Amino acid sequence: MHPRNPIAAPSRVLFYGVTGSGKSSAARAYADRAGLPEFSADDDIGWLPGWRQPDTAKQRELAARIAGQDQWVLDSAYGVWRDLVVPRADLIVGLDYPRWLSLLRLVRRSLRRIIAREEVCNGNRETLGRLLAPDSIIGWHFRSFSRKRRVMRELESSPGTAEVIIFQHPRELEAWLQSLPEGDPQPAR
Repeated sequence: MHPRNPIAAPSRVLFYGVTGSGKSSAARAYADRAGLPEFSADDDIGWLPGWRQPDTAKQRELAARIAGQDQWVLDSAYGVWRDLVVPRADLIVGLDYPRWLSLLRLVRRSLRRIIAREEVCNGNRETLGRLLAPDSIIGWHFRSFSRKRRVMRELESSPGTAEVIIFQHPRELEAWLQSLPEGDPQPAR
């Protein structure tokens, strides 16, 4: 067990960024380093088995339950419930990587998941057919890229919003994560 550093890292942290930027991995790394509970927008709020989404009211209820806690690290914020999470965040970490980099990472990750039949969330798995479908994660990357970049800038310039740090390359994120104080490990939830 690590002794708690007297200068603790923020305890309610939202990771936000373009699709394929590595938000989940970054949130997990931050949570592990800071000793905080980590939540997944996909697993804990946004997706049910069979690639079904809970209705908006249910998603908002789940997001509010997480945001209401004293400690959390969340790997994204869907637009239908972002307004519940952002005001409670102590820190927002933006991953604003170039399109080529985030797209390359997304394609590589999707192909690995398909080949290895890795679970994505709640029993859901990517398939080649799903990857090539009009509503695929790759299509979502293209449809949401500019909007997500704009949201990061709006959060950064919005008065009253938590501190916003935006990284433009994974090396910057990694250096920042390594500079954080280590907290007590959290028990599995």
